[in-house]
Amino acid sequence: MRQLLSKRKVYTRLFLFYCFIALVGLISNSLLLALLIFTVALLLWHYHHLFLMDKWLWRDRKLSPPISEGIWGHLFEGIYYLQRRDRRKRRELRNVVRRFRDGAEALPEAVVVMHRDWSIIWSNKLAQILAGLHWPADEGQRLDNLIRHPDFLQYLKAGKFELPIELPSPVNDQLTLEFNIMAYGVEQYLLIVRDITQLKQLEQIRKDFVANVSHELRTPLTVLQGYLEVMDDEHLPDKTMWKKAHNVMLDQTKRMDALVQQLLTLSRIEASARVQFDDEVDVPAMLLQLEQEAQTVNRDKQHQLVFDIDPQLKITGVTEELRSAFSNLVINAIKYTQNGGDIQVSWQRQHLKAVFSVNDNGPGIAPQHVKRLTERFYRVDEARARNTGGTGLGLAIVKHVLSRHNSRLMIFSEPGKGSSFSFTLPPELVHGNNANTKKKRSSKPV
Repeated sequence: MRQLLSKRKVYTRLFLFYCFIALVGLISNSLLLALLIFTVALLLWHYHHLFLMDKWLWRDRKLSPPISEGIWGHLFEGIYYLQRRDRRKRRELRNVVRRFRDGAEALPEAVVVMHRDWSIIWSNKLAQILAGLHWPADEGQRLDNLIRHPDFLQYLKAGKFELPIELPSPVNDQLTLEFNIMAYGVEQYLLIVRDITQLKQLEQIRKDFVANVSHELRTPLTVLQGYLEVMDDEHLPDKTMWKKAHNVMLDQTKRMDALVQQLLTLSRIEASARVQFDDEVDVPAMLLQLEQEAQTVNRDKQHQLVFDIDPQLKITGVTEELRSAFSNLVINAIKYTQNGGDIQVSWQRQHLKAVFSVNDNGPGIAPQHVKRLTERFYRVDEARARNTGGTGLGLAIVKHVLSRHNSRLMIFSEPGKGSSFSFTLPPELVHGNNANTKKKRSSKPV
């Protein structure tokens, strides 16, 4: 606790000084002259310290105060103490502001602090990316002069900020942003801008998914209902009609069953926990069995199937999921390649990795369709997909399975020249010996 300057002590000391000078003046018979000289010296002493204070406060770069005694020394120490306290508080305030800004910069949303008149006080870097605001260049600028979307201006004018507003980004119209304004501090507002593009896309995917599933199930159900409505105890069809109806209903039932099974497979893959790479998958044996199944599907197509398999190449993963991925790629090639085509299936080791590929000389796929093939229910040709019994979920399943096994589907296709579907499994999933013995079989149509 610093001691305050005592008026009594100051006045007592000054009185004693004047008494002493008066005594000296009386002794020397120069009382007035002595008092005058002492008063002038006292004034000069005070002015000297005033100049020292002025120089220290405004011109001297030194932080330490001038050296002095008495009243001025006490004042210098007091000012120096206040300066240190002020610097400490300013340092603490800078740290608080820095922590606030660092926290605001770390947020996944754009943050803008504004006055009541919508002039910008501060904004983080994400505000530049999402909303095109620049700080400190835009400091003091009105927000409604920088974001000119009519809906946003109406939102500000209405002043009802209970609900956010969704608008396209002023920087990139492919992004959808959510603007949320709330009161902040004293006559200030806080604008929070979130990128909800992915949420909107997911919502659209969900709607499309429900619509597609409903559409896919409606067609076979309509067919079944139509046949059943014309069949009753009094109006049984003849054998020819019954045979046709039976075959159609059976095909539609199988189609619904395939759709439901693939939906269940896709849901199970998405909902299952992270893959534990502990189980050995005998891929050569799996592909041998798949080759036999492919011959059954190929009976009407009469393709030339060639399976080139490394019999020693085994991996770790989820057997059922990988079988589904292998099967979808092979069966798709058989279904969508014109009759009498050539299809090559390969399972080989490349350095430390395992590569699976299916190549065909089918009609090929246009570039604008390739990047969307793994979307659910996406079809290049709706009519051809229905003729082949496709559900539009096969490649979506393959994509999810490969993602869970640290891989991704590569698609290369050119209209009129065929397609290639392949994926590479990382070295950590490949095990077994390094035997170079390979098994190559050429399977002709049955």
